[in-house]
Amino acid sequence: MNLWQEAVIAAAAFAAGLINSIAGGGTLVSFPALLWTGRDPILANATSTVALWPASLAGVYGFRRELKGGAARTFLLFGAPSLAGGVLGAWLLLRTPSETFGRLVPFLILFATLLLAAQEPISRRLRGDDAGEREPTRAWWAGAFVFQFLVGVYGGYFGAGIGILMLAALGLLGFTDIHRMNALKNLLAICINGVAAIYFIGSGAVIWSDVFVMTLAAIAGGYSGARLAYRLGRRFVRVAVIVIGLVMSVSLFLR
Repeated sequence: MNLWQEAVIAAAAFAAGLINSIAGGGTLVSFPALLWTGRDPILANATSTVALWPASLAGVYGFRRELKGGAARTFLLFGAPSLAGGVLGAWLLLRTPSETFGRLVPFLILFATLLLAAQEPISRRLRGDDAGEREPTRAWWAGAFVFQFLVGVYGGYFGAGIGILMLAALGLLGFTDIHRMNALKNLLAICINGVAAIYFIGSGAVIWSDVFVMTLAAIAGGYSGARLAYRLGRRFVRVAVIVIGLVMSVSLFLR
C-alpha cells in the first residue's frame, strides 16, 4: 500500500470516527475512501465494517444508563432479528458479484445520505411527542420484529443509515424517549455490524492492513477529535456529511 493511500485511508477513518461520535454517517466517508484507493467494492465494504466497529462501542457506553429496566426486554426482542438479519446481509454481500455491487454503490450511498438528512426532522418530531410511550400490541411486536430483521439485512449488506431506520421505526412503533431510543439504536447497530464483521473475517473478505490503520484512526477520531466536532457543532458536522455523501454519490454515478 502506497504512503498516499495509507494517508487517505487513515484520514477518512479518523473523520468517520469523529462523525460517528457526533452525528452518525461515518461510513459515508470511510467506504468511498477505500474505493478511491482502488479497493474492490465488496472488500472495501467489509473492511470498513470491521474497522469502524471497535470505535462504535463508545456510543453504547455513553447511553448505558438508558439500557436499564424495560430497555433490556426490548433489546432481547430486537436482538435476535438484528443478529439473524446481519448474518444474512453479510452472506448476500459476499455472494454479490463485485461488478454488480459496484453498480449498486452509488444508489446505496445516496439512500444512506437521504436517511441522514431526514434524521433531524424525525428526531425533532419524536422529541415533541409528550404523550408517553404507548403499550405495544401483538401487531406492534410482530411488525417490530420483521422490520428489525430487514434493517439487519440492510445493515449486514451495506450498513450506512441503519441508525435512522431504527430510530424512525422505534418512534413509529410507540417509543417516545429519544435517549432510550438512541441507546437501543446504538446497541442494536453494534449487534448487526458485529455479527457481520465476524462473518466477513471468517470468510477472509477483509484487508487487514487497512483494518489496522482504520481502526486506530477511527478510535482516535472518536475520542481525540470529539472536542473539535463539538466546537464545530452537531448541525455543521451533519450538513458536512450530507454534502460529502451527495458529492460522492454523484462522482460514483459519473464514474
